[in-house]
Amino acid sequence: MPTIKVKLNQVDDATTAAQIRNHAIDIDRPEAKGGNDKGAMGGELLLASLGGCFNSNLLAAVRARDLDIDDIAIEVSGELAEAPARFAAIDMVVTSAFADRAEFEKLVLMCERACIVANTLKGSVDLTVSVG
Repeated sequence: MPTIKVKLNQVDDATTAAQIRNHAIDIDRPEAKGGNDKGAMGGELLLASLGGCFNSNLLAAVRARDLDIDDIAIEVSGELAEAPARFAAIDMVVTSAFADRAEFEKLVLMCERACIVANTLKGSVDLTVSVG
């Protein structure tokens, strides 16, 4: 079974550096939350991971079908639960000016099912994906 691995190290009193293949990402908190604001918070990165994973699948599907779509935009928002600290709900809205809306909706549904992050979150959080 394939494995995905990331390495993380403390940088300072509030910052963590993640090494992902040849990419580095700093993870921190805003100053208002006791951090140094050197990077996004983990929860923000989780939302970005969902959108990025989904769009990676969507772009691969667009290329495989030789479709002319070059304006995909995704907005992911998460509603926080009170306790324990976690997302209670996540909403992802995918937009494009692609002329064939029915085809685009079919692609979005297919790519939601193929997204590792979406599949991991389902069952743990109320996840909705829609076409805007």
